[in-house]
Amino acid sequence: MKTPMQEMLEWVRATLPMDLDTSRVIEQKIESLIEKEKEVIMDAHIEGQRVFDKFQHTQWTNDQAEQYYNETFNTKEN
Repeated sequence: MKTPMQEMLEWVRATLPMDLDTSRVIEQKIESLIEKEKEVIMDAHIEGQRVFDKFQHTQWTNDQAEQYYNETFNTKEN
């Protein structure tokens, strides 16, 4: 599975002429938004575990949330 921003980046790279400045600026912006999207997904994962699990929030770490993100969204960090 890919996140919407990962799909958008693939589409931009496949559709727009990457030798233009505008295309490169769009590509860079999408890459920065992928990082923000990752943080939002990880935060949601941690919060979901905290709310629905009988264990304390401290059990759920950023490492576990990042592992979930990487496994779920087919990132290079798998």
